[in-house]
Amino acid sequence: MSLAPDTDIEAFLDRRPDWSRDSGEISRTYGFADFSEAMGFVTRVALAAEKANHHPDIGISWNQVTLTLSTHSEGGLTNKDLELAAACDALA
Repeated sequence: MSLAPDTDIEAFLDRRPDWSRDSGEISRTYGFADFSEAMGFVTRVALAAEKANHHPDIGISWNQVTLTLSTHSEGGLTNKDLELAAACDALA
């Protein structure tokens, strides 16, 4: 696996402005009506991440969930990160 080209990352961020990039990772905070909905989303993300064998960092604060993605073994962003981010958006 190799790092995603900057052009692919920028194109992804142009299509999905709720995601932001901080050097070698992308992150997004999702808002939900309450804790139960937030935890339901986390469960869906966990199942998708396990299936993809690619796991985000997850932060939970009552009705907000922050996902941070990076491929640590590659030292930055790969297509696996972009694919999982798109899948998480679909699960929200």
